[in-house]
Amino acid sequence: MIAPAFQLAWRYVARHRLQTLLLAGALALVISLPLCLRVLVQATEAAMHDRAVSTPQLLGARGSALDLMLSALYFKKQPLPAIEMKHLDDLRAADLGTAIPLDVRYHAQGAPIVGTEIEYFAFRRLRLAHGKMITRLGDCVLGARLAAQRGLKPGDAIFSTQEQVFDMAGVYPLKMRITGVLTANGTPDDDAVFVDLKTVWLISGLAHGHDDVAATKDAVLKKEGENTVANASVRMFNEVTDRNLNSFHFHGDSGAYQASAIVIVPRDAKSEALLAGRYLKSTLPVQLIRPSEEFEALMSTLFQMQNLALSVLAITLGAALAIAALVFALSFRLRRREFTTLGDLGISPSALALTKLLEITIVGSAGLLIALAITALVQANAQAWVRLLLA
Repeated sequence: MIAPAFQLAWRYVARHRLQTLLLAGALALVISLPLCLRVLVQATEAAMHDRAVSTPQLLGARGSALDLMLSALYFKKQPLPAIEMKHLDDLRAADLGTAIPLDVRYHAQGAPIVGTEIEYFAFRRLRLAHGKMITRLGDCVLGARLAAQRGLKPGDAIFSTQEQVFDMAGVYPLKMRITGVLTANGTPDDDAVFVDLKTVWLISGLAHGHDDVAATKDAVLKKEGENTVANASVRMFNEVTDRNLNSFHFHGDSGAYQASAIVIVPRDAKSEALLAGRYLKSTLPVQLIRPSEEFEALMSTLFQMQNLALSVLAITLGAALAIAALVFALSFRLRRREFTTLGDLGISPSALALTKLLEITIVGSAGLLIALAITALVQANAQAWVRLLLA
């Protein structure tokens, strides 16, 4: 009895392909949404977990701890004030661990510029795939994915992006020489431009290089002691070369120069506790956070949102199933004469009921297969999509 019933059901769904596909597609969407949501949450957790756990402590400006973590670990631009370099000097004077400064305030055509020191590369286990490390002011090394996407290699150049359209200070985009490309490690480092801190300060306008004022005819407006005021005829350099390197100089108190955050790797558990206590009740305009704790708080919030979304999707699934049941009920009602004719031909009522059940099963199975295919597609691309989101 099953074979004839299945043949009748299959012939009907094959004859009405568009109706079947529409109904199966609608079911597939509502089934796949919660599955895809879970896959994306797991991919986000996997992409962020290791980086947060491997960073013991972060020092940054007081404000949102989550913003500080996203800025320092994932190079996401956040509305956080910078901190002065004197805090780095204080940390190193305390000698409780390794302090690595980070400045992620600027971009190079959409890619984050990360100003740091050589210790950062050892801390993140970053190695060179091509070229050499930064050797002087104005040099940079690129993350593997950024270099591949833009077709850049050692010897090429990349420009910083002017953060303000109307820059009254006259800070121009800096042309940076690419000296190396890093190996890929599947983290936000793959999408970044790495420079030393002095290069970031050069981008921010704290340093500049220009023609020799004394040697430029009619350039001097006036002299005030050891300071010389020149007119606009003096050419400012927007690229550091071996020829003009010595003309670049910095202004102001270096202790007042700024960075976005400081990564701290304590010497031991005791040093970590001492550092935490040092900044816990401090009146300083900085805060010390543990990224692992902030990550857990973020995941907790994310899972709460996921549960809320799943509840809504469950209601949507119920509504979709109710609508599907209504569609089948109306379809069977409209086909009453067809079923009456089949009964007159000798097909039993139980066989007709089985035929209806098999039609529903075929459509439901098609919807489930499409849902699994959509989920598999999302799962295959989840890591790449999450990396783009974090980039």
